[in-house]
Amino acid sequence: MNLYLRYFDKEILVTKVDDAIAFLADIDDIGMNPVLEKDIRDYAASDVLYPKRYKIRPRVYFIIIKTEAANMQDFKEKKAVHPDGSSASKAVSPAVMKLNEERFGWYEGTIDFKRVQMVPGTGKFQYRDCHFVANVKANSGLDCYNRIVDHLLQRVDSRSQFPSAKGKNFKFQFLGTVKE
Repeated sequence: MNLYLRYFDKEILVTKVDDAIAFLADIDDIGMNPVLEKDIRDYAASDVLYPKRYKIRPRVYFIIIKTEAANMQDFKEKKAVHPDGSSASKAVSPAVMKLNEERFGWYEGTIDFKRVQMVPGTGKFQYRDCHFVANVKANSGLDCYNRIVDHLLQRVDSRSQFPSAKGKNFKFQFLGTVKE
């Protein structure tokens, strides 16, 4: 696995971690130290395929990306950034895969969201965690989510925040088909 590193307009594609550390050590702003070196070596040795971002100072970072690209041109053309059958594709939960599966019937949808409520006495507003469960007649898990959010939007402050249907704060379960 090769490593792509970038700090502003300085970039490199290396095959060894030692080359990456040498590249970073040559940049004065980064200030290479044993802790940073160990973290970079651990990242390179891990199975994690996500890019890693290191903070230098406020709003200034350098990034490291694992890639199978053999040279910089292949990397720039987005060839072999992630190998086929990567662990990232295996990490998708079964619920997310079933979210769009068409299956008309009753669903139990559970959503945890941030509701805006007024604090009595002060007149100020604050976010409160709310848990909502509903049985919904829907075509899919995503349709269940949309119907629940539409229902809540009519009954809570419009500044309330709802999670993504793909996130951990929305769950659904198919209860059964609708008898007509």
